[in-house]
Amino acid sequence: MTTPVLFTPLAIGPITVPNRVAVAPMCQYSANDGAASDWHLQHLMQLAMSRAGLVILEATGVERIGRITHHCLGLYTDLNEAALARALEAARRVADPATKWGIQLAHAGRKASTHVPWKGGASLTASEDAWTTVAPSAEAFGRYAAPAALDTAGMDRIKAAFVQAAVRSARLGFDVIELHAAHGYLLHQFLSPLSNRRTDDYGGSLENRMRFPLEIARAIKAIMPAHMGLGARITGYEWVPGGIDTAEATALANALQAEGVTYVCITSGGNVAAAQIAVGPNYQVPFAAAVKAGSTIVTRAVGMIADPQQANDIIASGQADQVALARALLDNPHWFWHAAEKLGATISYPPQYERASAKLWPGAALARPT
Repeated sequence: MTTPVLFTPLAIGPITVPNRVAVAPMCQYSANDGAASDWHLQHLMQLAMSRAGLVILEATGVERIGRITHHCLGLYTDLNEAALARALEAARRVADPATKWGIQLAHAGRKASTHVPWKGGASLTASEDAWTTVAPSAEAFGRYAAPAALDTAGMDRIKAAFVQAAVRSARLGFDVIELHAAHGYLLHQFLSPLSNRRTDDYGGSLENRMRFPLEIARAIKAIMPAHMGLGARITGYEWVPGGIDTAEATALANALQAEGVTYVCITSGGNVAAAQIAVGPNYQVPFAAAVKAGSTIVTRAVGMIADPQQANDIIASGQADQVALARALLDNPHWFWHAAEKLGATISYPPQYERASAKLWPGAALARPT
C-alpha cells in the first residue's frame, strides 16, 4: 500500500522532517515577563506527543516591548532562556526523536501593549504598565494606541534583538528559527503599503518595504549554525484593496530564499482592523499555492485545515509542500494519530499510550466512528 503523502519525509534546507504536518505557532499568553511557565511545560509536552514532524513554538518576543501582552513568551533575558530550556527539555524527552523543533521570533510593533484576548485585548493603560509601541510609521492599528515611528537607532536596536534571540535559540538547540512577518506584526507592518508610509529607503516601493525584514533575515542567517533552518511566516493577501497580494508575497518569498530562508508559511490578514476575511476550509491555501507556483522555496499552507483527507489532498495536489495545524491540535492533541488510522498509515505511538491505538483497542471504532 502506498504511503499517503502526508506521512512522507520532507527536506527543508539542512533539516528533514519525518512527515508533512507542522504545529503552527499558537500564543498561550501564559508567560511571566517573557519566561515560560508550568503551562508551557504541559503544553509543549502535549504537542511533543502529537507526532507532528515539526513543532513551532508560539510567537516569542525579541525584546520586552515587542511582546503583544505582558504574558507573551519572550527570549530577551537569561531568565527567559533558562525557563524555556526547562520546558523544551521536558518536551523533547517525550517526543519522537525524529520530531524537529522550531521557534517563531517576533516583534508585535504597533499591536503590542495590550490585554490578553480573554480580557478584551484592548490597549493597556498607564496604570497597567503600558509601553509606547513602535512601527514603521506613526499610524495606529484600529483603536489601539498610536505607535512611535521608528528611527534608524530604533531599527538597529530591534535588528540586534532579533540576532540575540537567534543566538539564544541556537543555544537552546532549536532546529528551526521562523521569522514572524505576518498577522500585522512589526515585520509585516514594514512590508505592507497600508501600514508603511515612510519616505526613506524603507518605504514606498516593494524593494524598500522588504529591506528591513530582509536585513533581519540576513543578520540572523549570518550567526546561525549550518545545521539550523531559517523560515518565515508571511502574508499572502491582506483582504483590503491596495494591500499585499500573492504577487508581492511571491516576490518576498524569492527575496527571502536569496538570503538563505528555506521555507515560507503563507497566511493572511491581521494588518487592517476592518478587513473582511472570508474564513472557511482551506481559505488561505490558494495563497500558498500561488507562492509555490511562482517560486522554488518550500511552501507551507495553513487556514482551517482540520480533516486528514483535506490535509493530504492539499499536498498531493501540489498546492503546498507541508501543512500546519493550530486549533485542530488544541481541540485534539492526538489528531495525527487518528489521521494515520483514517488514511491507513503506520506511525509510532508513545509506548505508554500504544494500547489506545486501533490495532490494540477495539474501542477505537466506537471513539472514532467513520
